[in-house]
Amino acid sequence: MFEECYAFSDKQKSIIRMKLQEAREFLEKEFPQVNCVVENIGPGTSIVSQSIDEKNLRPGGTVSGPTMMMLADCAAYFAILGHYGKVALAVTTSLNINFLRKPSADQDLLADANLLKAGKRLVVCVIKIYSGDDNEPVAHATATYSIPPV
Repeated sequence: MFEECYAFSDKQKSIIRMKLQEAREFLEKEFPQVNCVVENIGPGTSIVSQSIDEKNLRPGGTVSGPTMMMLADCAAYFAILGHYGKVALAVTTSLNINFLRKPSADQDLLADANLLKAGKRLVVCVIKIYSGDDNEPVAHATATYSIPPV
């Protein structure tokens, strides 16, 4: 179900820039409005979950697109923090999402993000979103972020 980050060498993959507890505390402090949980973080990777309730549903009883886009964006952001460390001012420059299948309205969503390319100023990330324990993604997204100069 989950893929390994393939943008980096084995040496780069072993450098942990942000630990899980630090990521959770950062999310809670800097983005208190977000209802996501960082489940795992590593160099260029993250897994982020989103609880689903009535406020996340659209007419027809399915999870809304904005909910899945927010989850994809959050997962990409933490994959970037896992690679670069605390870069609070990294910003999304583009986000494209393909909705593949209807997610379950009564199961949490899980986003698996992996950096595809990490440059000095731009980062490209691939995100797959899963519904509950289903092994097939319900959405696929790509996100590009701008990294501020150091």
